[in-house]
Amino acid sequence: MQERDHNLVGAVAAAALLALGVGGLATQALAQSGPGSGQGPTQAGELFVADNLRAIFYHELGHALIDRKQLPIFGQEEDAADVFSALLIDALFDEQSATDMAYSTAFGFLEEADTLAAEGGEVAFWDVHGPDLQRYYNLVCLFYGANPEDRADVAADLGLPDERLDSCPEEYDLAMASWGPVLDEMAAEPGGRAFVLAAQGAGPAQSVIGEELAALNRQFALDRPMTVRVEPCGEANAFYDPETGEITICTEFADELAASAPAE
Repeated sequence: MQERDHNLVGAVAAAALLALGVGGLATQALAQSGPGSGQGPTQAGELFVADNLRAIFYHELGHALIDRKQLPIFGQEEDAADVFSALLIDALFDEQSATDMAYSTAFGFLEEADTLAAEGGEVAFWDVHGPDLQRYYNLVCLFYGANPEDRADVAADLGLPDERLDSCPEEYDLAMASWGPVLDEMAAEPGGRAFVLAAQGAGPAQSVIGEELAALNRQFALDRPMTVRVEPCGEANAFYDPETGEITICTEFADELAASAPAE
């Protein structure tokens, strides 16, 4: 598939690791000289928001495709949607941009886990979503497994244990065996109008999702257009509605991400 360069900033992720007390000398070195170093806090924060909005959209797109194509899911659907998001991060971007986006997205999960701990909350093991730290490690594992020769430093910097490291290439292969045919079918006749934006107002979420849909329309086709709504919902949320067949990205999500974006 065609690679795209969104000029993402991995230094955002390194700053988040330091803020959360995770990582070590490798993380400090990345913050000083790694991808995107030298970016100011405002630009870094904006890219953190954009990265996570894209990953959230990819997750909801996974739900939409599972429903529309009636794909068989062995396990939790939320896990399958997470896997789809990770695969798109790897597949749609050039190596540097994909790495930077993976960092930012991983730290979105870390930020959620840190906020829960700071507020004295308990991990909801009963929830349909996996715990944030588990989702963090699953993302890192899949991203590393997609290109282990070039991403060993990424896995080490993000703290992926050796006990998990060895299985990641196989986990990626299994994920691609499941989702690969779906992506191949979508990319078989690109250039259609696969996605239609229905946005209320203007803001970061509308801009990021609008640009993303325009790019995906150049790469993918669907049997019928899928509407993606970007609108206020009264809460920071994103969801796929099987009744309407539409994805909704709540504009409040961009505000929440901006508030949690790591400082310089």
